[in-house]
Amino acid sequence: MSRRVVRQSKFRHVFGQAAKNDQCYDDIRVSRVTWDSAFCAVNPKFVAIIVEASGGGAFLVLPLQKAGRIDKSYPTVCGHTGPVLDIDWCPHNDQVIASGSEDCTIMVWQIPENGLVTSMSEPVVVLEGHSKRVGIITWHPTARNVLLSAGCDNMIMIWNVGTGEALITLEDMHPDVIFSACWNRNGSLICTACKDKKIRVIDPRKEELIAEKDKAHEGARPMRAIFLADGNIFTTGFSRMSERQLALWNPQNMEEPITVHEMDTSNGVLLPFYDPDTNVVYLCGKGDSSIRYFEITEEAPFVHYLNTFTTKEPQRGMGYMPKRGLDVNKCEIARFYKLQERKCEPIIMTVPRKSDLFQDDLYPDTAGPDCALEAEEWFEGKNGEPILISLKHGYIPGKNRDLKVVKKNVLDNKPKAGKNVENAHPTKTATHVATAPSIVSSPGQKIVSLGKVFHCPHHCEIQGSVLGPLLLNCLHVVNRTNYP
Repeated sequence: MSRRVVRQSKFRHVFGQAAKNDQCYDDIRVSRVTWDSAFCAVNPKFVAIIVEASGGGAFLVLPLQKAGRIDKSYPTVCGHTGPVLDIDWCPHNDQVIASGSEDCTIMVWQIPENGLVTSMSEPVVVLEGHSKRVGIITWHPTARNVLLSAGCDNMIMIWNVGTGEALITLEDMHPDVIFSACWNRNGSLICTACKDKKIRVIDPRKEELIAEKDKAHEGARPMRAIFLADGNIFTTGFSRMSERQLALWNPQNMEEPITVHEMDTSNGVLLPFYDPDTNVVYLCGKGDSSIRYFEITEEAPFVHYLNTFTTKEPQRGMGYMPKRGLDVNKCEIARFYKLQERKCEPIIMTVPRKSDLFQDDLYPDTAGPDCALEAEEWFEGKNGEPILISLKHGYIPGKNRDLKVVKKNVLDNKPKAGKNVENAHPTKTATHVATAPSIVSSPGQKIVSLGKVFHCPHHCEIQGSVLGPLLLNCLHVVNRTNYP
């Protein structure tokens, strides 16, 4: 009996280590916004961090190798007029990142190959449709240019980023603020956690509720829900006595959880980060100074506590590196980017092994950067599993192409001169003309409005308005001040 007490697991002795000072990113003013998102997003090229910004919202994008002290004048991505609440890197293009903000918009940015040289205020596309702040954004795992957003207007919108259109709007499913939204492995379903204490499983294309559970966690503090690789749902929340809990659910039968664990009485929201290849979940509490990790298996008690990594400083947010960005030669199975008050500190999780050979059991084939579907195919009802790659010889990044959609693209979508741009986009679109009288010109011609002259450096047809921004018919958006 005594032998069976200790469960065998190759992740039993995962070893966590914080990076040395010269590998940290110092002197960063991390955002103080009271919103329970991770504030950090990473991929194999860049780390992005939401920072304090006067007069709007901004985030830093740093090449991974740019460690050390970050100068106050370092360029930022700063197009939002309100604080940025959430950021997410596109899984199919390491230079494309989306941001959601208090200004009710989502902006999609294309970062230059080697990082920013000057501050960036012109997104590739602006997605407008939410009536309140946008607190959650997450890219589709297998379809190119499909982006989900959730706002404090209790709506979920799913966008075709290449055309700037919201093709799916889920308006009446959530009566209160949405705390989290997560795609399943192939992106056919989403699960959400809401302030009404319900976990919901939704088929977004049919706009149908597949399953729901009332009072998944009875406490009033925010919950989180994520899909696991086998289709089950992992949740974190609070009990009626304000103890932090984690639970496992089967969407086919949500009456009772598969298992529930009570952890401690801290009040920080637990952010779950999941590795589908190893079935390990890492829990990072906001305001905690620790990362707990658990292995999920099919044998009771299903969620097995592995260990806790602790540092002295509490965390304001956390970034989680995709598997293809890890160093397989060091048996690295996870890497976090921990945000402190003025610093971002990488934390590396390794499984100690004596052999220098590639460890197949630690690195099964993992999701690569290639997409299985185009946006149009997914909206038409097709599903695609992630396209897997081997990490045996390390991940070699391919050449990222510019953010475009083959069939229809904001940059190619030029309405004919003289037609109202709004008529060209019957659905909610990326940008719109102000309601003031508009002036239409032929290509390259200057136009005069209220004594000011505007002209297009691209020789595009121009449709301008007396108020607000000018809209070039190539759908670049510029401010009047840019072209005196």
